[in-house]
Amino acid sequence: MKNHTELTDEQFLKAFSSCELLPSLFNHEAHIRLAWILITDNGLDRAKQEVVKLIGNYVKNLNQEDKFNLTLTIAATEIISNKVQHSSTRDFQGFIDEFPGLITEFKTSIYQHYSFDIFNSDVAKTQYLPPDLIPFD
Repeated sequence: MKNHTELTDEQFLKAFSSCELLPSLFNHEAHIRLAWILITDNGLDRAKQEVVKLIGNYVKNLNQEDKFNLTLTIAATEIISNKVQHSSTRDFQGFIDEFPGLITEFKTSIYQHYSFDIFNSDVAKTQYLPPDLIPFD
């Protein structure tokens, strides 16, 4: 398998949840897909909890806990949720086609909410830091 998109949403979520998804398939777009699935299935509040839990378990299983960033994970889920609310499509590929900036300009979206570098902040990795510029909707 070369791409996570070869899996149905159900297969993708199952493989990720059981930590069977190959790490090479869990790229930035796959992170977005995970959040998109959970938001569309469960709403934002539940999705935030699930995304944090599932990504935390996944990186722990890979012995790469140092790559997990709590603030970034929650912030990304908030940003994706905002796009889901304005989306006119029901499938992930249509969603990405509708909002390509989630792939190409993701850091720009983050820096609209944060004045500091949450990507490299040790505190942001373990504690949720709310936006200090523009709150999430």
